[in-house]
Amino acid sequence: MQLRRHAIVWPIHDWPEMARTWRRTEELGFEGAWIYDHLAWRGHTPWDDAYASLAAAAAVTSRVRLGTLVTSPNFRTPVPTASAIRTIDRISGGRLTLGIGAGGTEHTSDGDVLDREWSPRERADRFEEWVDQLDLLLTGAAVSATGQHWSMRGVTVSPGLVQHRPPFWIAGNGPRGLRLAARHGQGWIANPISETPYAEVRERLARLADACADAGRDVATMPRLLLTGFTDEPWLASRQAYDDLAGRYAEIGITDVALHWPRPGSEWDADPAVFEEIAAG
Repeated sequence: MQLRRHAIVWPIHDWPEMARTWRRTEELGFEGAWIYDHLAWRGHTPWDDAYASLAAAAAVTSRVRLGTLVTSPNFRTPVPTASAIRTIDRISGGRLTLGIGAGGTEHTSDGDVLDREWSPRERADRFEEWVDQLDLLLTGAAVSATGQHWSMRGVTVSPGLVQHRPPFWIAGNGPRGLRLAARHGQGWIANPISETPYAEVRERLARLADACADAGRDVATMPRLLLTGFTDEPWLASRQAYDDLAGRYAEIGITDVALHWPRPGSEWDADPAVFEEIAAG
């Protein structure tokens, strides 16, 4: 099986260049175009807002699916996030996919990183509540919920959505995250960071299949996206290197792969010609 190919776009250039990049992503035939949802990243600023960027991208494209990779509850609260999701879904004509995850350990509020870290349990608790509330907001009317972290009363967001609810592709790796993906996810995201990424992904895929079975779902119906670029695997070294890796991961159940747009002078530098050749299939 050939993996569906997705591109990760860097929101770091002035708009005329960013518009050309979004359009070129679509022209190259990528299945999806994704953007990291950060305030800044690894010291790079300006770093444009993900949701504002996706709204602009939706206006200059017509086919490619658009998404965040990933949105988290670290600085996005449920109600305004749901409203932004609805808006981009409408502008794009139903082309939005929500990559969502628990986020990093730092407690981020209003753009300021505070001097504490979330424990694994706190992160899991917050993420589960956040996903549950997003799901309610994007599927119901006059939503009321009282949670440990967020509450709302009589909020209506969902009318006007093009998609019944934009699909959630959930980056969940631990037992709770995998159960959440099985319960609410229309897709799953793998982000291996170990020195043995293939073994890491294979083991997580097996646990995802178990979680789906426990939830009465067939894991085969769920897209499974591999985020590349954070290990030593040479995905963009050559077309042959890509084909070899794609074949190996397809054999264990990965269905989609996300590749970073080449970024000169960074660890994501690559030959644009190879990138475009891979995009062509």
